[in-house]
Amino acid sequence: MTAITTVSLEAHLQERIAGGGKVLLPYVTAGITDDWVDLVEAIIDAGADAVEIGIPFSDPAMDGTTIQEASVVALDRGITPAGALDQLRGREYGVPLIAMTYYNLVYRYGHERFAADAAAAGVRATILPDLPMEQAGDWAAAGAEHGIENILLAAPVTSNERLAQVVEKTAGFVYVVSTMGTTGERSDVDDAASILARRVKAVGSKPAVVGFGISGPETAVAASKDSDGVIVASALMRKVLNGESVDQAASFVAEMRVALDKAYPPS
Repeated sequence: MTAITTVSLEAHLQERIAGGGKVLLPYVTAGITDDWVDLVEAIIDAGADAVEIGIPFSDPAMDGTTIQEASVVALDRGITPAGALDQLRGREYGVPLIAMTYYNLVYRYGHERFAADAAAAGVRATILPDLPMEQAGDWAAAGAEHGIENILLAAPVTSNERLAQVVEKTAGFVYVVSTMGTTGERSDVDDAASILARRVKAVGSKPAVVGFGISGPETAVAASKDSDGVIVASALMRKVLNGESVDQAASFVAEMRVALDKAYPPS
């Protein structure tokens, strides 16, 4: 395993994209099992370009049933934001980590303290879906002091004017919400994801990465046609909740990596 990366998430992703490849960003709920950090390392070895770390929150308004279930399991096992970051710390990661949580946890933790602790754990970006763009300045500034980028989301209903603002102000990438609603697996990806990804790329150079509904290799390939890659969360956490091992879950990520590289060969 290579040393903990200090490169920015956006620079890291842009390097792969420039080579013609698509990015793959799996999600792991912190504390879901005793060996959850081993899972993070295993999916990096399986070909993840970055890993989204879900820090459980008691009222995850944007998450679907699988991620909610994973969060409840982790909370029942005693995970806390400080505990999640502490367990990540001390390991060596060759790709950036992304902390996905809700702003109340960051606010209560304290901007400066959370940024410092997250950076020490290998976190290079955050996704805070309940923090409006207009109110994200204080956190974005605190995070930037520690090399942490703040990722903004765009939905199919986002107006052209607001989308331009999102693309301008986001750091890392634009999280392309493939459909209205909560996260979860789907058998196919809505055409709205492709339309939105094209809109994002038409107004700026930030990577456009599709989340929501990525259930396996086929949907990952389909969603990447007009985007720069995908996030896979619920499908991966469902396997963990069903008792699959670290190796089995990592194999699922490897299958998506192979499928993406076959469909969109990097140079």
